[in-house]
Amino acid sequence: MKITLSRLFWRWLPKKKISRWAGNFAKHPASRRLIPWYIKRFNIDLTPVKRPVHDFENLMEFFIRELNPDARPIDPDPRIVVSPVDGTISQSGKILEGTLIQAKGVTYSLEHLLGKQDQIHRFTGGQYITIYLSPRDYHRIHMPVSGTIREVTYIPGELYPVNETGVHLIPGLFAENERVISYISTDFGVVALIKIGATNVGSIKLVFDEEVKTNPHREKPQEHKRYEKSVSLEKGDELGRFEFGSTVILLFEPDQIDWTIDVKPGTKVQMGQSLARILKT
Repeated sequence: MKITLSRLFWRWLPKKKISRWAGNFAKHPASRRLIPWYIKRFNIDLTPVKRPVHDFENLMEFFIRELNPDARPIDPDPRIVVSPVDGTISQSGKILEGTLIQAKGVTYSLEHLLGKQDQIHRFTGGQYITIYLSPRDYHRIHMPVSGTIREVTYIPGELYPVNETGVHLIPGLFAENERVISYISTDFGVVALIKIGATNVGSIKLVFDEEVKTNPHREKPQEHKRYEKSVSLEKGDELGRFEFGSTVILLFEPDQIDWTIDVKPGTKVQMGQSLARILKT
């Protein structure tokens, strides 16, 4: 009964409007007063932060803070896939019969997640990993491999919380929430980098395409963009950012990779560290 009431509460809550309000307030100069509280509340390590705290004009600037260039070394081995973000692994595994695991006893479909029929066959039988970014984490998103981006898909949706409570409360959460998918073409196949929106995520930004806008005031339909001129980026290059926290999912084609770390739920990772080794040469 308690779970049912909680689900109803989150379904009826005006999550998108609240998230836009939160994003707008975080960009207001008055929000800078919350930065010291935010640092203390989430125990944020300031050592790797590029700018001193007093330089940030608002909470959003601090939230999307840059790090010193040497703070997150990128594994130089060209056959290594690195973590695109700082965060905590929530799930990983094989995509069996077009299904991914959200949490114990809860699954969601690849078809619903991608919203694009012609990509489903590509990743069926492949591997996936889900990484949750908490409020204390670095929230810029980087390339897990070197490659070119030829396609990006924006899928409108809900903005449920993606923390542990939300994951267990809302079935199929990651395929329900708003998301932006970048398809990275590499020498060993295509990697999908899926950025999931969440409650209080003002927006998801892409550094190479400012026209991709999430959580708009007016609802817009699913959009698929194919670039005439591919965007080439190196492993570790900045790809985008979350303006407040969320989750990323990486999808790999079958027989592309072997994990190089223990990918059990709860494992913490940092951007640039090794996640997997590419099998194909």
